[in-house]
Amino acid sequence: MNDEQKQRYLEKYQQAKQKGVKFFPDIIYKDLLMSFALFIILVMLATFVGVANEPKADPSDSSYIPRPEWYFLFLFEMLKFFPGKIEWLGTVVLPTLAILALFLLPFLDRSPARHPSKRWRTISVMGVVVLAMIGLTIRAVITTPPQAEAESLAASLGESILVGQDLYSVNCVECHGPDGEGGEIQGVEGLEGYLMKPINSQDEMYTRSDETLFDIINYGQPGQGMQPFGKAYGGELSVSEIETIVNFMRYTWDDRAEIPEEVSQASAVPALGENEVPSYDVYIAPLVKRNCVSCHRPGKKNNNYLMETFDEIMNSGDHAPNVIPGDLNSNLIRMLNREEIDAGGPMPPTKALKPEIIEIFTRWVLGGAPQTAEEAAAASGPITTTLTAPTTPLTVTLTAPEVTASPSP
Repeated sequence: MNDEQKQRYLEKYQQAKQKGVKFFPDIIYKDLLMSFALFIILVMLATFVGVANEPKADPSDSSYIPRPEWYFLFLFEMLKFFPGKIEWLGTVVLPTLAILALFLLPFLDRSPARHPSKRWRTISVMGVVVLAMIGLTIRAVITTPPQAEAESLAASLGESILVGQDLYSVNCVECHGPDGEGGEIQGVEGLEGYLMKPINSQDEMYTRSDETLFDIINYGQPGQGMQPFGKAYGGELSVSEIETIVNFMRYTWDDRAEIPEEVSQASAVPALGENEVPSYDVYIAPLVKRNCVSCHRPGKKNNNYLMETFDEIMNSGDHAPNVIPGDLNSNLIRMLNREEIDAGGPMPPTKALKPEIIEIFTRWVLGGAPQTAEEAAAASGPITTTLTAPTTPLTVTLTAPEVTASPSP
């Protein structure tokens, strides 16, 4: 640039400076206008596009596909061109050179010209960089597998409570009891004879938040013999599953929480008709799941008597069959009635089931232990007992009652 060009630029600069643009209200007005426009765009995106329904962060979920935000996709896509031992070129060298170029840009480009026709080299280089970023971003979107949507265990609070009830029955009843009543633990290695405190009391529900209950289930309490149940810590339950158990505990045992009507109906013990025979599918399976499966499943101390399916209830166990259709001397019925027999002791160990539940099991066995509702309907009706004449004559001896006289008043 020669002296004449410099002089013209200085004159234009002085003229612009004299004319000037006030910061308030001119610049403030423009900034507010652009901020409002961006706000409207964000509201429209949130309303009509929304956020992807991805699962919650779970360190134990190996199927989750991590990905950066869209404005960083090109960087992560670029790393695919630097695999293995040369990965350091893409992660260290190139980003460092790019940042260094930005710092040196004022020293490398000292031209005062601003018109695009006089800056074609600079614009061309930057255009190539931008096109490369756009191309890498598009390539990342195309080649990255789609993230599976979160699998919702329940669509409503009521469903969540019912799912949590089932999960509690399988994982927690063995130590804490079907209703969280606690009691003496039997059959659990390392905790045999331990007197478990109730967890359904106000002392527990009023003083423990949902976050605390979640952490206890997730991390466990090793000092008190409780193993962790979260997958990230060696357990079997996901984050969503633990949340449903917490919902079940809160809305079932905390009298400050109002349990949804559909949950009360679904959790109630179904009433039987006068001559109705219950079926396994409709009546027995839910009761077994909530009261028995926690102990009677693989890996537990249970004389190999499993109760997860109809066939297991009828045929498994070291003392099989534990259920004989029509026979109330079946091992299952005797143990439910708190008898101590060779097949086992009173079941459940901590306390007796409610009389109406035992009545359902009794009528099921007496009615032939039907599996389906159709089989139960065919067996329903007045229960009759057929008496057959004895094969030998009966001799009946009648004796007169002894009469004694008492004085009249």
